[in-house]
Amino acid sequence: MEAFVLGCGGMMPLPYRHLTSVLLRRDGDLFLFDGGEGTQVSLRRLNLRWKKINAIFVSHTHADHVTGLPGILMLSAQVERKEPLYIFGPPKISEYIETSRKVLDMYINYPIIVKEITAPCTVYGGEDFYVRAFPLEHTKTCVGYTLEELDRPGEFNPETAEKLKVPKGPLWGKLQRGQSVINAEGIEVKPEQVVGKPRSGRKFSFVTDTLYLPSIANEVKGSDLLICEGMFADDCADQAKEKKHMTARQAAVIARDAQVKRMAMIHYSPRYTDRELDVLLQQAKEVYPATELTRDRMRFEIPYED
Repeated sequence: MEAFVLGCGGMMPLPYRHLTSVLLRRDGDLFLFDGGEGTQVSLRRLNLRWKKINAIFVSHTHADHVTGLPGILMLSAQVERKEPLYIFGPPKISEYIETSRKVLDMYINYPIIVKEITAPCTVYGGEDFYVRAFPLEHTKTCVGYTLEELDRPGEFNPETAEKLKVPKGPLWGKLQRGQSVINAEGIEVKPEQVVGKPRSGRKFSFVTDTLYLPSIANEVKGSDLLICEGMFADDCADQAKEKKHMTARQAAVIARDAQVKRMAMIHYSPRYTDRELDVLLQQAKEVYPATELTRDRMRFEIPYED
């Protein structure tokens, strides 16, 4: 699993900073979190297969998080696509998508399924993972997201299986799927005899545009990678509170309390040049040392822990 930062800016695009957007790639599936202005540019420059985006998760309908979406929808119609594109977001995301399609007279040749989020819930998933949405507090209804994998089966030990007289083949597969088998001597062999303890899956979290809320730490707890807003430095704390945003230090408190493995900050105020972003980084690191700054087109690998 890997995350690509397509844009790390907030409020307005800058020549060197597109607006907030993150693409998560997992086992061939692509998930887009927000789609600010410049999303397509980064997708092209990274040579990512944007045509295969499975689902889009929108935090809220402020322009700096959604203005890149109409282009994504239109481009996806330029290729043969039969699979539906799912779009999730808070109330008004359906109206935004439908109005954009109508006003721009979009040619769409594939199903678009839009679902609005009105309460904390699991919004999307597969056999071994799920995406959960949870409330944030901003000037508009806003949600954060976590993608979490289920525990994986423990590691299979072929040497032990051979010692227990279980012939290689279908019986090994059954043991790995948690089923007991009968060995060559007619003796039952249980999965726990040849399979180790379950191994943890991975967790990715995306949080942006919100006041500091202690509840966020509970939602993103244990994330392998938390991408989190760190919009202002300490001297703008009053402004952050008024606009319902977080400071870098507050983002670090969430990362610390949630015991995440890594935090990468995003959605910087345009008041900070790239050189001045070090101020945000240093203030966050005073609370949570494993803080990083995101930059446009940066890649974060999210490996298994075991």
